[in-house]
Amino acid sequence: MTEPAPTLTSSLASTLRASSSGATGYRAGRTAGPARVVVDLDLPGATINRHVYGHFAEHLGRCIYGGFYVGEDSEQPNTRGIRDDVVAALRALNIPNLRWPGGCFADEYHWKDGIGPREQRPRMVNSHWGDVVEDNSFGTHEFMDLVELLGTEAYVNGNVGSGSVQEMSEWIEYLTRADDSPMASLRRENGRDEPWKVPFFGIGNETWGCGGNMLAEEYAALARQYSTYVRDHADNTVTRIAAGANVDDYGWTEALMRGAGKPNFSYQAISLHYYTMSGPWEDKGSATAFTEDEWYLTLSRAVRAEELVARHATVMDKYDPEKKVGLVFDEWGTWWNVEPGTNPGFLYQQNTVRDALVASVHFDGFHRHADRLLMANIAQTVNVLQAMILTDPESGALVLTPTYHVFEMNKGHQDAAALDAHVLLPEEPRTVDGRELPAISASASTTGETALVSLSNLDASEARTLVLDLRGREVTGYSARVLTGESTGAHNSPEHPEAVAPVELTAIREHERGLEVDLPAHSFATVELQLG
Repeated sequence: MTEPAPTLTSSLASTLRASSSGATGYRAGRTAGPARVVVDLDLPGATINRHVYGHFAEHLGRCIYGGFYVGEDSEQPNTRGIRDDVVAALRALNIPNLRWPGGCFADEYHWKDGIGPREQRPRMVNSHWGDVVEDNSFGTHEFMDLVELLGTEAYVNGNVGSGSVQEMSEWIEYLTRADDSPMASLRRENGRDEPWKVPFFGIGNETWGCGGNMLAEEYAALARQYSTYVRDHADNTVTRIAAGANVDDYGWTEALMRGAGKPNFSYQAISLHYYTMSGPWEDKGSATAFTEDEWYLTLSRAVRAEELVARHATVMDKYDPEKKVGLVFDEWGTWWNVEPGTNPGFLYQQNTVRDALVASVHFDGFHRHADRLLMANIAQTVNVLQAMILTDPESGALVLTPTYHVFEMNKGHQDAAALDAHVLLPEEPRTVDGRELPAISASASTTGETALVSLSNLDASEARTLVLDLRGREVTGYSARVLTGESTGAHNSPEHPEAVAPVELTAIREHERGLEVDLPAHSFATVELQLG
């Protein structure tokens, strides 16, 4: 059990109460006519940071070993032990960053155990995830090799819970220093001459829980101390990410913002963790066998993610109105009971149409808060929780999940300017778990020459026709794709790898206000617009 959360200052508590209605989460307006999504194409807003589409790879179950890494002697095609098909699939997403080595694992990982000749590396116990013994064959050099193969950027998470300031300081020196310093020389001895770029570094993980069971003020002091020694070596500039709040612990966020120090903040971002499930922690629900009520409950809880972003941002705004400190939502996604017959410590779960729509509504919310949200990392990339990719341990087959396809269909939002997308519906929204859940969710962005509109029909059983009310720019062309399945629980497997896969959306046509679109029940669609 963790200690009680710090109490919010009275002025900030008043601010949060005042913001409890309004722009804290997703809302749909009313219309007397057909459903509409109004997009102002000529009013670009904040840039959607590509790092919002980030990923997470922890030493957990088969994410690293058997997922990313199979070893150089594997029959599975690989490059220096890293699966070629996994790399190719993630490169197709324009993967912007990858977080490693944890998670809870980060605060029991000592990086020097994972360098040097593999046969000489000491073993360790992964006490958090399955209580298995690891041989440290995948360490710093292997991870940075993976980063380079993916063409992505590294988010390295350091050890505060069981590590030292010196250990963390030496790791960033080992990774990024170019001269003949002690750690740079050690890196060269281990086969890497040139330093790597590491733009993101986490100062511990979940320090309120598995990362040390600390009080907020206690951790804030440590975060300042550790951040001081995560130095910018040569031309490598680090964004230091303090371990932030669990769900709605706004007092934790306030303690970190108070403790960051101005005008030069000790850390440049703070994190947030929130998982979506349809049951309590002890029985989170099945990934594939769920009722219609559980469908709507899950989506309502997914919509809550935007409320959390907005309210944590409100706390941050009081101390940092210029938004110099970014919010990093570096663990999000669904968390279900593990698949029957699998190791409960490995967190392996299937991935259905429901998971895809959980992802789509998260992204809609993320796009609306592009001014504060620096990064987000789905948990996790391969074989764990809401994964992009599942690999079969017997056949070696690779399966792309419905969630993978949402990332791929949405990749045009990366580094584009957010556009307001106002949803207007003729009916009252459902109220689920005390929260409004409109049947349609939407977001949009533009690069100037094109625009991308994302649309989710959250209705489990009813198709929906809506009008895309496009204003401010001439639309000279369009194309659309849709993702759905035969049922809300449809999913992909080695036997049926494309049961849920995007196809062309042909039920789209010109309308006097722009375009008219038919969305199947439980579906996600993207419409790409060419602008004049």
